[in-house]
Amino acid sequence: MIWEPFLLSAKLALWTMLIIPIVAAPVAALLAYARFPGKSAVDALVSLPMVLPPTVLGFGLLVVLGPQGVIGSSWEAATGGRLVFSFAGILLASLVFNLPFAVQPLRASFEKLDPRLLENAAILGLTPAQTFLRVVLPNCIGGLAAASILVFAHSLGEFGVILMVGGSIPGQTKVASIAIFEAVEALRFDDAFRMSAALVPISFAVLLVINKLNRRRS
Repeated sequence: MIWEPFLLSAKLALWTMLIIPIVAAPVAALLAYARFPGKSAVDALVSLPMVLPPTVLGFGLLVVLGPQGVIGSSWEAATGGRLVFSFAGILLASLVFNLPFAVQPLRASFEKLDPRLLENAAILGLTPAQTFLRVVLPNCIGGLAAASILVFAHSLGEFGVILMVGGSIPGQTKVASIAIFEAVEALRFDDAFRMSAALVPISFAVLLVINKLNRRRS
């Protein structure tokens, strides 16, 4: 089925978009507000997936998530199944790959927040966690939405990391980008063209939404 990889890509992008704020928001808040030794190193580590070649990042994840890796062996002991070459594996890889693309806009949104709101929250006796949940997040909902939508669009086009961690298993790990690559390899240019053309308006629509959200925030 030619469109099955698109359904899998949409599923992967949706799950990534839903989970990534839970991981990215605390990291962005830490980088925006906290002062601690080694902050620059942590910032660089979070941003590393943006500059690493996807195959390098994918190989590193393959080692960690594989049967002999720390995470992979723990997963296999708990579930009885392998993490690599599974949907759970490519979802975890997608979260790692997309983390900096969510952290960067969220951090910018947090840093633009009026510091008087944080001062008032401290005066009222709110803990840092309460301030984050009751003050920061509600006032940065636009940045949170923009980051989530950007991650959704970015997940649709993932290739190198997903191929390294998940391979090309139909219905499980064969996403749209891999299907397009395989169609070109097999000289099925009509199929590759149709699948490529389907991704263009989706990506364009997502960018329009992000731009609109950014204008509202400004």
